[in-house]
Amino acid sequence: MIGIGGGGDVVGALAAAGIAERLGTRAELGGLTWERRPIDPLPGPRHLDEVADAERLHAAAALAGPATSGPGGFLFAESGMAGVLGRPTVLIDPNPGSAVCGAGIAAAAEHLRCDLVVLLDVGGDVLAHGDEPGLASPLADAVLLAAAPVIAAAGMCAIGAVFGAGCDGELTPVEVLERIAEVDAAGGGMGVDTLAPAIVGRIEAAAERVPTEASAMAARCARGQTGPVPIRGGRRTVELSAAGGLVHWFDPERAIASAARLAAAVADAPDLAAADAVLAARGVRTELAYERDAAAG
Repeated sequence: MIGIGGGGDVVGALAAAGIAERLGTRAELGGLTWERRPIDPLPGPRHLDEVADAERLHAAAALAGPATSGPGGFLFAESGMAGVLGRPTVLIDPNPGSAVCGAGIAAAAEHLRCDLVVLLDVGGDVLAHGDEPGLASPLADAVLLAAAPVIAAAGMCAIGAVFGAGCDGELTPVEVLERIAEVDAAGGGMGVDTLAPAIVGRIEAAAERVPTEASAMAARCARGQTGPVPIRGGRRTVELSAAGGLVHWFDPERAIASAARLAAAVADAPDLAAADAVLAARGVRTELAYERDAAAG
C-alpha cells in the first residue's frame, strides 16, 4: 500500500491496509521521500543517497525504520509509520521517474512477498485533468500512477485508490467524484468501501504521531463530520463530506486512459524534473515549482 502523494499519504494508506487485513490479507505500507516544507525545507523529494539509516532495495526503493532520516536529521512520515507499526515501511524515491519507480515498487513488493500493489492518493488529485482551480500538488501522484504499467509488467497486480475525496483542499469532493465517474465510464471502476470504526481509529492514532492534515480530515469524514475546515495554516479549506470517508478503487491503466490526464502526460518522462517540465508546458503549476519558488525566497 503506497501513499503516492508524499507527506502523510502513508497514514491514509492505512485505510487500504485495514480493508485488506479485514479480508485476511497481510498488508505492508509505504510512501515517498517527499515531505512537506514544514518537515523538509529543501525543494523536491530526497534522493535515496540523501537518506540515512535505510535499507536499500533498488535504485528507487528502500526500507525505512523509525530512525530513517533526511538531510538535517528530519524524519520521514514513513519513519514515523515504521514506529507505529513496529516494522519497516517502504520508501520510494520519485526522482528517477515513472519507469524506475515502478521497477522499484515491484522490487520492494517482491522483497516483502507481496503480489499486489495499491497506489493510494489521499485527496483525489491523482485523477485531475490539470485545469482545476484548486490543483496544487499533481506531480508526485501523476508520476507514481504512471508507474502502474511497469509494476504490472513485472508480474504484480496494480490497483489505484482514492481515499478522502477533497480532503487535501485541492480538488473539491464534487470534482473528485466527477473524475471517478469518468474512470467508471471507461470501465475502470473497481468499487468503493466504507471503513470500519477500528480502521478509522488506527488512522487517527497514527495521525497523532505522523504529521498529516489530509489523512486526518479523511478520518473525520469517516466519522460522519461535514462542513468546511481550514488546513495548511488557513491557506486552503477542506469541505468535509460523506465522500471523504470512502475508499474508491480503480484500474490504473483505465484511469490513465481517461480522467488521469496528467499521469498519461508524464508516463514517458525520463525523470521527475522532466515530468515537471511536461506539466509546466501544459500550464500546470506543481508542488515542485512551489517549493523551488519558496526556497528562493
